[in-house]
Amino acid sequence: MKEISIGKRLIGPNQPPFIIAELSGNHSQNYELALSMVDAAAKAGAHAIKLQTYTADSMTLDVDSPDFVIQEKDSLWHGESLHALYAKASTPYEWHKPLFDHAQSLGMLAFSSPFDEDAVDFLDELNVPCYKIASFELTDIPLIRKAASKGKPLIMSTGMASLSEIELAVATARSAGCDDIILLKCTSTYPASPENTNLLTIPHLRDAFGTQVGLSDHTKGIGVSVASVTLGATVIEKHFVLDRNAGGVDAAFSLEPNELSALVEESRRAHQALGEVCYGGMEAEQKSKHYRRSIFVSKSVKKGEVLTAQNLKIVRPASGLQPKHWDDVIGQVATQDLVAGTPMNWHLCAPAT
Repeated sequence: MKEISIGKRLIGPNQPPFIIAELSGNHSQNYELALSMVDAAAKAGAHAIKLQTYTADSMTLDVDSPDFVIQEKDSLWHGESLHALYAKASTPYEWHKPLFDHAQSLGMLAFSSPFDEDAVDFLDELNVPCYKIASFELTDIPLIRKAASKGKPLIMSTGMASLSEIELAVATARSAGCDDIILLKCTSTYPASPENTNLLTIPHLRDAFGTQVGLSDHTKGIGVSVASVTLGATVIEKHFVLDRNAGGVDAAFSLEPNELSALVEESRRAHQALGEVCYGGMEAEQKSKHYRRSIFVSKSVKKGEVLTAQNLKIVRPASGLQPKHWDDVIGQVATQDLVAGTPMNWHLCAPAT
């Protein structure tokens, strides 16, 4: 699997996971809060921040009929009209450049999810290093074609998509000239439960489409994200908030700064731990082998005396014969006087005559 460059950062199986802090609408349209979120994400070690680029009018219609009101009673946003929800969750376009510039000044990459073709052009003018297609937009083929045509890497959340829908999205991106594609396993419920996350899809996605893979994680905590690294995730995206108790449209399933910091650290450790198939111990383990068990004289014996379980014992360290030789040694006789603490070796015993 080839590495992909997003800005100056390499993304791939041989690199630590790329951690994206999704600001979403958790800034509550408070610019100073958004700046503070960028600061906190950088301090936590996130590699990138991500915005969402849309307006309420580019997302939906300002209509109050049932089709345009969230009906699901278990939704965080039950009863809200789509237009009103997107109006309060959107990130003002004039914030994008200063937030991107601020993130870059702190050593992070910064990009966004465009939700219509005009947003793609707007982000292109800001020279974003990549584009992210949200899971609900994976079936918006004209949007994918437009984003893929810009010559930048494309990250796409798969969410509810069927294999055929993902196949069409990937084929569309490739036909538009984009070969640097990262597919994110995603469960499009908010929050998502671990039971509905199905991380085993990640290696299947990789093998089915020949792309890098990752996770857009809407579960609470970091456990699911860290586990995804062991299945090949090279990118992890998590929603971010300064304080869940202070609110924010996605606060319920967003990470706070200390949790984001833990995700960066623990995902890096999980990646380091992958290693390679190895048996027999690494070089670092060789000294430890001395403290395995072996056969020792536990009670002094005279030359010619029979060796038994009363004068031999299997103990640490491994200076004597391996325990697998126990049955061979028992019943033999000592070839010389042996004191307690002597490691047994073949020249110290012989078959009884």
